[in-house]
Amino acid sequence: MDALELTRALVALETPTGSEGAATELRDGTLRSAGYKVVRQPVSAGRQNLYAFREPPELVFSTHLDTVPPYVPLREDAESIYGRGSCDAKGLAAAMVAAAERLAGRGERRIGLLFLVGEENGSDGARAANELGPKGRFLINGEPTENRLSIGQKGSLRVDLIASGRAAHSAYPDEGESAIAALLDTIERIRQMPLPADPLLGQSTLNLGLIGGGVAPNVIPPAASAQLLIRTVAPTQPLKAAIRSLLAPGVTVEFPVELPFHKGGNAPAGWETTVVSYASDLPFLHAWGERYQLGPGTIRVAHTSQEHIRKADLLHGVELYVRLASDLLARDRHD
Repeated sequence: MDALELTRALVALETPTGSEGAATELRDGTLRSAGYKVVRQPVSAGRQNLYAFREPPELVFSTHLDTVPPYVPLREDAESIYGRGSCDAKGLAAAMVAAAERLAGRGERRIGLLFLVGEENGSDGARAANELGPKGRFLINGEPTENRLSIGQKGSLRVDLIASGRAAHSAYPDEGESAIAALLDTIERIRQMPLPADPLLGQSTLNLGLIGGGVAPNVIPPAASAQLLIRTVAPTQPLKAAIRSLLAPGVTVEFPVELPFHKGGNAPAGWETTVVSYASDLPFLHAWGERYQLGPGTIRVAHTSQEHIRKADLLHGVELYVRLASDLLARDRHD
């Protein structure tokens, strides 16, 4: 199967998280016609994971079919394919199918293909996929790692701060309590807080992403809120306790979303490796054996209006998927 043609067909479909059905149907038809057994796993109403294999797999390629909005139409030039999902991660899904077919042509038919929904908003597909089977000993997850083998990724922790005060006329500030002042004091304390570091994953980072509050310039603000995101490299219980200890009076905190960090297995010899700072499905696929992450394209253009993947990188990605699968399966035979 041609990776470029498969990429074009997938990118032409609008499949934001929650509406992945068209991509799942396309992939189902393609794989059944190629002789795969296809299993559709319900995740939520109208949404399904897809798992395909010919023989019980020893190694599974996995990536996601959903994208972030808004839709960016398919277009291309001599060098690249553009459009939403081209590098995150429909091009990678196409490369994985092409790699599995190339391996089958060499006699290696113990390859599974796992295509998930929901990665861009909570990884509900990956969480559900742990109930699927048969599973292999190795899983290669597709994310745009610039064709370097990722052996770790940071997690993330969302921090929601909610401040309550008391409204008053700004001419008489003593009669009110400023929610914004309390919120700013808390944010500054958190920003000054030392963050954990890890020898493999590097330094935790903090982003103040959203802030709001107040009524008018001449009113003491009765309410304010902010959302921060911390890229994590260590267990988060100490971090949460430290944040709670820094809250100003009138400020409360919630931690509504958390994605775990991940450290992978030992890379086969001869591979250029990397560690990524973004989140993916990989930590949630814990039942699928030894896990790695690899893919063509760069995350730096994903989620943008100029999302694209270079055709040469995509085709090289097919070769690397074949090579990594072969290396892992050969190592398995020697263990």
